[in-house]
Amino acid sequence: MRPIFSFILLFILLISCKNQDKLTFEPFVLHGDSCADCPEVSVSIPKALENTKLASTINTALEEEVIDILNFDEDIAASSPEEAIESFKNGYLELKRLYADETIGWEAKIEGRVIYEDDVFLTLELNSYIFTGGAHGYSSKQFLNFDKNKGKELENRQLFINQKDFERFAETKFREQEKIPMDKSINHTGFMFEKDSFYLPENIGFTEKGIQLRYNPYEVASYADGPLELTLPYEEVKKYLAKKAKS
Repeated sequence: MRPIFSFILLFILLISCKNQDKLTFEPFVLHGDSCADCPEVSVSIPKALENTKLASTINTALEEEVIDILNFDEDIAASSPEEAIESFKNGYLELKRLYADETIGWEAKIEGRVIYEDDVFLTLELNSYIFTGGAHGYSSKQFLNFDKNKGKELENRQLFINQKDFERFAETKFREQEKIPMDKSINHTGFMFEKDSFYLPENIGFTEKGIQLRYNPYEVASYADGPLELTLPYEEVKKYLAKKAKS
């Protein structure tokens, strides 16, 4: 029995070592007021629990994104998700006051989750759906990337040794996926890249399968075309990365 017990103990220790650098999160959930004249609002994002610079940076970045999405009242400079929810409600109520017979109920739903973490990088995915009238609402996905060792959020350009080199590589892969001949315009099949030139999306993130490029609706195509995603395996992009990600 002793060899078996020793093996089990070693396995537990290995698992513990593997997970000791993982951050601990708990759900941070908020809802708007429940009333007949209130818009429907729900927010569910991860909250890092460690008392570290990295945890503070993550939590601040997520809260700022929520505020930016929900802040609709020009008279309120929201400084917290709670105030942003109030701003969203006030924006709806003001519109309803002006156009009582035409205003349809507003809706906002924001959900965040950790989609990638190794000993260097952490990536959060923030999904949002906003409806403020019109023919349809707007859904989007955002990536937030963090350098765990430096405790800071990373801009897209900081992910790569040379962003232009990566952009040229990404264009080749994009053309292959979307079946756009290399000798034709990038908009040859109906895309709407400005100035008819390929460019990287605003949202680039680490996933378990590789670096994902995501163009949200309207970014390079119509709303009807929906979002567009291109995932590039780490084996193919590692030479472009400023730091190595573990697949």
